[in-house]
Amino acid sequence: MCNTWQSGTRTLRLVQPLDTLGRPIRDLRISVTDRCNFRCTYCMPKTVFGQDYRFMDRKELLSFEELERVARAFVELGVEKIRLTGGEPLLRKEIEQLVARLGTIGGLDLTLTTNASLLARKAEALRDAGLDRVNVSLDSLDDATFRAMNDVDFPVARVLAGIDAAAGVGLAVKVNAVVKRGVNDAGIVQMARHFRRTGHSLRFIEYMDVGATNGWRLDDVVPAGEIVERISAVFPLEPVDAAYRGEVAQRFRYRDGSGEIGVISSVTQPFCGDCTRARISAEGKLFTCLFAVRGTDLRALLRGGANDDELREAIAGVWSRRTDRYSEVRTERTSRAPRIEMSYIGG
Repeated sequence: MCNTWQSGTRTLRLVQPLDTLGRPIRDLRISVTDRCNFRCTYCMPKTVFGQDYRFMDRKELLSFEELERVARAFVELGVEKIRLTGGEPLLRKEIEQLVARLGTIGGLDLTLTTNASLLARKAEALRDAGLDRVNVSLDSLDDATFRAMNDVDFPVARVLAGIDAAAGVGLAVKVNAVVKRGVNDAGIVQMARHFRRTGHSLRFIEYMDVGATNGWRLDDVVPAGEIVERISAVFPLEPVDAAYRGEVAQRFRYRDGSGEIGVISSVTQPFCGDCTRARISAEGKLFTCLFAVRGTDLRALLRGGANDDELREAIAGVWSRRTDRYSEVRTERTSRAPRIEMSYIGG
């Protein structure tokens, strides 16, 4: 497939790049900040090897203008969906201005992942700016469990209020729950019961070995198949075909027509072969895998005077050399390699 665009007086034509396994770029995750007001133990624990997190200075982050340039370059290379992440993206000052900038890019599915702590006050402005959907992280409906997992004593009720506010202004809502054995897996069916018939998509995510600070162990993983079995025993489920290549979640609908759930099984049933996602970290590095060791510094290109053609060419070159399939080849050697932390790459 090719895209065309104007560059000065020339009309340029670029073949959308495929990586070494024939995978196109379709999805882009942009981390707009490394800061978060939660300290979820699987993502950003309060200390890292005994030290407090060092957050980036504002000048280290890409500006909204720079982020728009990057986004447009990726769209011209085939990206159809952009998700803003963090950290907690709603902590980025005037985030709705970035949404408005990206909202001017035609044909783009624009979403944002949030812990919903600020969503009730921001939902309307985000909708007005052009946001299509929010993905809300909510790991448990049990208040004590949720407060322990976010480790800042934040109540479930305020997250649910944020979800209601988003839905109330017309934003589509997905709810994501990371499941960790012995911590919140007892509430799986409770989550399913609560979100049936709401119209919200509920996704259960296997606890992943991202970064090096969350103390991940395979024994902590609740396999996606077990999650489906637990729910189906109470609310019978049947599988749903994938809607598109690279869809991350395996989807199941309730047989009584009351909605659907999804499970993301990157540990027990890897889906690297269809991965079409690229990620921009909070400091402007391009990563081609969630479990990547190193990234490509786009900030240096942007601030070094690269024009739009040069930016596109650099991105296409990185993608065309991409070989990543970490979850399919996960070994003791690869699992011990240093990796980017979830809070910098945005999940």
